[in-house]
Amino acid sequence: MLFFNLMLNQELNTKNMVYIYINYKKYRCKGGFYMIKYKEQDVAITHNDEEVKAVEEGLKLIKAKTIFQKDDVVVITPNWVHAEGPNDQSRGEVVGKETLRFIIKWVKKQDPKRIVVATGSGGGNSRDIMKKVGYEDVMRDEEIEFIDYNEGPYDTLTIGHKLIPSLKINKILSEKTKLISFTQLKQHEESTMSAAIKNVTMSIPSTEEHGTPKKETGIHDDLHGFITKMASHTKIDLSIVSANPAMVGTGPNKGTGVHTGLVICGNNPVSTDTIGARLLGFKPQAIQYLYELEKLQQGETDINKMNLKGIGLKKAEQIFTEKVYGKKIAID
Repeated sequence: MLFFNLMLNQELNTKNMVYIYINYKKYRCKGGFYMIKYKEQDVAITHNDEEVKAVEEGLKLIKAKTIFQKDDVVVITPNWVHAEGPNDQSRGEVVGKETLRFIIKWVKKQDPKRIVVATGSGGGNSRDIMKKVGYEDVMRDEEIEFIDYNEGPYDTLTIGHKLIPSLKINKILSEKTKLISFTQLKQHEESTMSAAIKNVTMSIPSTEEHGTPKKETGIHDDLHGFITKMASHTKIDLSIVSANPAMVGTGPNKGTGVHTGLVICGNNPVSTDTIGARLLGFKPQAIQYLYELEKLQQGETDINKMNLKGIGLKKAEQIFTEKVYGKKIAID
């Protein structure tokens, strides 16, 4: 018999499986699997030429401290898609190491049981990138452990995708209680955009199973569908999406970086990424996985139903487009 310490919120019976929403947590049992459901829709847009200060303000605006408890195992997943050296931070290819340091220090202040930085590069060796950019210094200075999603030991995650029904995931994902996605905002040559959701869902699959750049088993044959399935089974508790710099033109590593001073913080990755999409000029219907996740009730994509804080979306769109295109543009 299974005993659950969490509140049962909703049960939906379908022909082939049972989905049970259990206060954000996901468990798997015989006869079905459980999906995530979010309650909050808080998103903050901040503007400061200093990325760290913009992140700090955004975390305050969404009251991010309330997300964490003292017994939490917190995993921070930064975007380390590919890098040849420290200069790649200014292009938006990877996250800024000093902002990562700030986020680690901020999480430490919440006094969790354990903090882990974990990611899995799709375009190179995660540990090599850690050394080339200087993240290794941050890990050493802050005495934080690093885990590579591309390596074991593994558990198995069942997601029900038509091409990849299940995949190996590093065991830390079974042990963590809170997950933070920290990434730069990017245009992307296949997923249209890359932000909090894309960062996590494509970091987790291991290169040992899926190859480099994670294309050998069919993920990229239905990339948006795969991201949708992964996101519906992977809770992202805190999303930090920086457009300082953002990568535009293309991505995830061949575009150009533009420093806009903007940062988006949110407690729902679908809502957070919807704001990121707007900065890039897209409504959520243009990003298939956002559209599908909204239909699955994973998050709100209607800006009028979000709890938006900070400088306001129209102003943010104008700041972003003026920096990128030299002209102020807003979708609405």
